[in-house]
Amino acid sequence: MPDNTVGKRAYINARLLDPATGMDEEGALLTDGETIADVGQHLFTNGAPEDIPTIDCKGKCLAPGLVDIRVQIREPGEEHKGTIESAGRSATAGGVTTMVCLPNTAPIIEDMSVVEFVARRARLIGLSKIYPYAAVTKGLQGLELAELGILAQAGAVAFTDGEQVIADAQVLRRALTYARTFDLLIIQHAEEPSLANGVMNAGEVATRLGLSGIPPVAETIIVERDIRLVELTGGKLHFAHVSTSEAINAIRKAKAKGLQITCDTAPPYFALNETSVGEYRTFAKLSPPLRSEEDRKSVVEGIIDGTIDVIASDHAPQDEDSKRVPFSQAAYGGVGLETLLSVSLELYHNGHMTLLETLSKLTCSPANLLGLPAGRLQTGGKADFTVFDPDRGWQVNADDLASKAKNTPFDGRPVQGIVLRTVIDGRTVYRVDS
Repeated sequence: MPDNTVGKRAYINARLLDPATGMDEEGALLTDGETIADVGQHLFTNGAPEDIPTIDCKGKCLAPGLVDIRVQIREPGEEHKGTIESAGRSATAGGVTTMVCLPNTAPIIEDMSVVEFVARRARLIGLSKIYPYAAVTKGLQGLELAELGILAQAGAVAFTDGEQVIADAQVLRRALTYARTFDLLIIQHAEEPSLANGVMNAGEVATRLGLSGIPPVAETIIVERDIRLVELTGGKLHFAHVSTSEAINAIRKAKAKGLQITCDTAPPYFALNETSVGEYRTFAKLSPPLRSEEDRKSVVEGIIDGTIDVIASDHAPQDEDSKRVPFSQAAYGGVGLETLLSVSLELYHNGHMTLLETLSKLTCSPANLLGLPAGRLQTGGKADFTVFDPDRGWQVNADDLASKAKNTPFDGRPVQGIVLRTVIDGRTVYRVDS
C-alpha cells in the first residue's frame, strides 16, 4: 500500500544491514522527507519520540534497496509485454528501488529524446527509479557507433546493444577506444552468433529432447576475443549474464592481469540448470540458455570468489502468446524482479556467503559499477531501502506475480526470504500487511 505522505519516520527494532560499510547491527533508521536523517544502533534506545510516526521492524532486516542493472521494461513499443509502471510494481515487490533498463525498446534508446522519456516516465509514476542504457551501435545493428558522448550527457549510464552481441571485432574496438575518451562502460552480451542457432544448451539433455543446442563455447569465444580487445584499447568492458565455466575462468585471469573487466550473472544461472527445461518448459527458455550442473557450480564459485561482480535479474517479460507455443518457437527470457532477492538468498542459506556478502552483489556493487547514487544506507542519502525476512518461505507462483508478464523460470519453486516493505524517497511504495 503506497504511503505518499512526507515528513519524519522512525524505523525501529531493525537488523541494519549495509554491505557498503559492513554494518550489521540492531538499531533504527530515521527518515526526513526523501532522505535518511540518521541510522545506527544509537538511535531511539529509549523509544522514538511520540511526534514521529514509528514503524516497528520487529527484528527483521533493513537493507539498502536492491539495484538491478539488467531489466527490459518493454516501454515504449511493447507495452503488451510490460510497461514502466508494471516493471515498477514488480520491482518494489522484490525490494528493487533502482533499475537500469536495456535500450531494445521501440524506438531504440539511441537518441536524447528516448533517454529523457524513460527518466521522465519513471519519475511521474514514482515507483522504482529507472536509469537507461543507450545503444552502442545505431539500430542495435552492430555496424555504426551511436553518439556515445551525447547520450552520456543526456543521462545514459552505460552502453550496450542489449540482447544483441557486438559481433564485429573492429566495431567493438572502435567503441572501446571512443568510450575510453569519456570514461564510459561498454556492456557485451557474449554469444558468437554463428554458434547460437540452437534453442537450449548443447548436450545430453538437448539430444534427449530432440532440440538443437547452443554450445558453451559460443560464450567463451566472445569473452576471450573481447578480453584481447580490452588489452588493445585500454577500455572498460562488462560481460552480462555469464553462464559458463570457461568464460568465468577467462574473466578471472583477465582480472588478475589488471584489465578493466567486470561481469554479472543472473539467478537462473546459479540456481537452475538445463534439466529445468524438463518436458519442454518454455518458461525455462532463456538467453543465454540454462547450462550444465558443472557450469552452474562454476557460476556459484565465481560469485563467491568475486570474479562475478554483480547479480542482476535479467528481467525479460514476454506475453503469453510468445511462450505458450512449441519450445523451438518460443521467445527467450524470464521475468525476475520479484524473485531476485529470494533466489539470491539461497547463496546465504546454502552457506556459500554471508548475508552481507550476498546483499553486496545486489546493492553497493552494482551501484558502484555504474556510479549510481544508490545501494547504501547513508545519512543524507536518499531514503531508498527495503525491509525483509530472510527466513520466511514461500512458493513462487507465476500467476501471483505483480509483473504484467508471468514467464518466470522459477514457477513452482520454494524459496526462502520475503520482502515486507519497500521505501523509495521516504515513501512506502510496497508492504505486506501481515
